[in-house]
Amino acid sequence: MTGKTLKRKNDFIDAMRNAGFDVVVTRQELLDLCASTGIYNVIPSWITHDKTRRGITDKDLFIIHELESVEKRQDAMVAGNNNEEVAPAPAPVQGAVEQPQLATASLIMGMTGGERDTLVPEKISTYVPWGNFKDVAQIVKAKIFYPCFITGLSGNGKTTMVEQVCAKAKRDCYRVNITRQTDEDDLLGGFRLLNGNTVWQDGPVVSAMKSGGVLLLDEVDLASHNVMCLQPVLEGKGVFLKKIGEWVTPAPGFTVFATANTKGKGSDDGRFIGTGVMNEAFLDRFPVTLEQEYAPQNTEEKILRKAMESVDIDDNDFAKHLTKWAGIIRKSFYEGGVDEIISTRRLVDIVKALAIFGGDKPKALAMCLARFDDDTKAGFMDLYDKVDGDVDLHNVADADTSNEDSNKCPF
Repeated sequence: MTGKTLKRKNDFIDAMRNAGFDVVVTRQELLDLCASTGIYNVIPSWITHDKTRRGITDKDLFIIHELESVEKRQDAMVAGNNNEEVAPAPAPVQGAVEQPQLATASLIMGMTGGERDTLVPEKISTYVPWGNFKDVAQIVKAKIFYPCFITGLSGNGKTTMVEQVCAKAKRDCYRVNITRQTDEDDLLGGFRLLNGNTVWQDGPVVSAMKSGGVLLLDEVDLASHNVMCLQPVLEGKGVFLKKIGEWVTPAPGFTVFATANTKGKGSDDGRFIGTGVMNEAFLDRFPVTLEQEYAPQNTEEKILRKAMESVDIDDNDFAKHLTKWAGIIRKSFYEGGVDEIISTRRLVDIVKALAIFGGDKPKALAMCLARFDDDTKAGFMDLYDKVDGDVDLHNVADADTSNEDSNKCPF
């Protein structure tokens, strides 16, 4: 820093002192001071580019360490230490904290639950590719920016499909679970307290852009208008991080997938409460929409057999009966005969329950049907009796409560 530059800096610090600024100042206060003093035309880079000065909240705040040392000196004088020289606060050691690396590590830890050090999803050995898997794989392989909107009823493998494509392609997948509360800070980034330091942490969207990764916006139809901050991202352009004054452009390979239970028009039947009518301009930035149906029966049988293998169960007939039963219910649902549906995910849950409860099929089925109202549950049970005559579901509750050992701890 030259003598002239240092003088400007000291003059600006003195102006802050004379204005009675606290240690933490707002961006607007600094801009007003620049306008009133004429020392700088804009906030100087020695403030905006020094990461140790970044604010301690999500607002546009800066820490002016030089003012902190003055406050300490004044406190010492009040305490009666007028004759003692109070040393100024030590200047921050540049590079003492590798903030970007720490922030990235924190993001990965948060997105993987601390279990892995990579964002490449783990391969599921029992996964069965089907439906739109090949198309999604082709999009990811091409490494061409091509946002894709995937819609379909719950539990039919939309999210898992994208993750397993990324696992196979060894691509980082930045999955964001969207809710009504998801805002710009959650998506693009914000100031975080990390290991005692206040640092800027890129959000998953920005991290995916910088690394050329795959961004997965899960349940995007639950979003509020706050996701409109992604408009330039969905156009393949850069995004401006206004809190740190940084322009981010996507690296080669970056693309976006969004999953939803609706097509962004809300849920008229109330099945997906919380979903809303999405902004048409937002939806129009997805050049392709893939509709994911439930797997055909032979594929779903394979999925269940794989699930059974993972829990040491061998019962092909049960897999066949379950998929036939689910298919009949889905047909009735699409025709308006019933209000509920059996998803592939629920069939897999039945298989898991079968393993947990020692092969007790009636109990496994009854427990996984318990979420439905009594009439629906009874109707589904009756239907399963017709599909699989070897399983009697009517007396499952009585049999369970009459068992003398039912309340004994299993371990």
